[in-house]
Amino acid sequence: MASMATFIAKAPYPHHSFPKTFNTHFAPALKLSLPLVSNPRTRQRLRISSGLIEPDGGKLVELFVSESAKAEKKSEAATLPTIKLSRIDLEWVHVISEGWSSPLRGFMRESEFLQTLHFNSLRLDDGSFVNMSVPIVLAIDDAQKHGIGESTKVALLDSDNNLIAILKDIEIYKHHKEERIARTWGTTAPGLPYVDEAITKAGNWLIGGDLEVMEPIKYHDGLDRFRLSPAELRDELTKRNADAVFAFQLRNPVHNGHALLMTDTRRRLLEMGYKNPILLLHPLGGYTKADDVPLTWRMKQHEKVLEDGVLDPETTVVSIFPSPMHYAGPTEVQWHAKARINAGANFYIVGRDPAGMGHPIENRDLYDADHGKKVLSMAPGLERLNILPFKVAAYDKSQGKMAFFDPSRSQDFVFISGTKMRALARNKENPPEGFMCPGGWKVLVDYYDSLVPADNGKVPEAVPA
Repeated sequence: MASMATFIAKAPYPHHSFPKTFNTHFAPALKLSLPLVSNPRTRQRLRISSGLIEPDGGKLVELFVSESAKAEKKSEAATLPTIKLSRIDLEWVHVISEGWSSPLRGFMRESEFLQTLHFNSLRLDDGSFVNMSVPIVLAIDDAQKHGIGESTKVALLDSDNNLIAILKDIEIYKHHKEERIARTWGTTAPGLPYVDEAITKAGNWLIGGDLEVMEPIKYHDGLDRFRLSPAELRDELTKRNADAVFAFQLRNPVHNGHALLMTDTRRRLLEMGYKNPILLLHPLGGYTKADDVPLTWRMKQHEKVLEDGVLDPETTVVSIFPSPMHYAGPTEVQWHAKARINAGANFYIVGRDPAGMGHPIENRDLYDADHGKKVLSMAPGLERLNILPFKVAAYDKSQGKMAFFDPSRSQDFVFISGTKMRALARNKENPPEGFMCPGGWKVLVDYYDSLVPADNGKVPEAVPA
């Protein structure tokens, strides 16, 4: 459908020169206060603006080699030491090259890495700072470090040895894994999915530098048409005359409680004086843990949600956010919010325990459910972004539909968690009528049907996306 599969031409944006070193002294600035956000630090009022929010650093970074320079770069790459990228490494090249991490221009050097770990921000040469809460780094092992030698550039290859990019003006530094894990997740407990997938077995060195990317990253999985870059999203939002953009990230199927929240948010923005608020429905499309519903099935489900009219295609843009998922709670949700600024969003919906997960070895949540929204309201570098706290929705038995929770009649409400939802679909049990549109629920059931039981009758574990 048109709203889900719009092809948009890449718009050229001037490059922003990001410094290799930073002044690391900073003090938090004031944050706008909204009727939708509780923030005791200031009492300024929201100003209604018709233009899209500026990217971090003032200009959107795009790092693609020009057509005229490609032959020269390919010849140069053939003479350079090489590093083969993992799937997650490639996803980070995608993120950086399109400007989701603007004004970052490549994999982090040590000064950027340390600021990210310890300040959740990067200080720019002009004295301003931008939020950056998760390290975007490339690990190499001892043999690769030795092979690079004195070279100032390396060629980055995919698993099929295709040239992806050149990393130039490189800096190699120690990969302090325990410090990285502890600062990012707040724990070093075993069993953190991203840690097991991308850090534990990674090399003991990190290599940073500026990227020159040969082509926009494509996955050839039938979903590339949904992977709109920040520049493409800004073009689409401008074409739709958006005067407010509110972003909603999810890594689960959309149920009617989500839809209620999104439609209610638009209503509230209209009441605030905006004329045409546009929803950016932005499912995470990078690495996810094995028990999450894979991206292909989630996109099929989202399409049914729009086809069934649960969300309005005229006021909704559906696109894929290419970042890998850390499950790092209040630390990671800052990255999710910051990246949407670069796509043009000036409002960000945050829910309960955003980017959270269960503790890997104890029977409890890893993070406080309210800390994500509290952190976003105070985070350095996110002052321009207006945070919309999630209203709690549950199934209202008295009305037979999803509704905002009313504590005065709590007995009327049933909370259906993502775990419960997945269990119902796996067992081919229907949820209460009104929980999810029928077409969307069928997609979810079909996904679990696709996991053919083994000879022992057990459903095999899903493969990480």
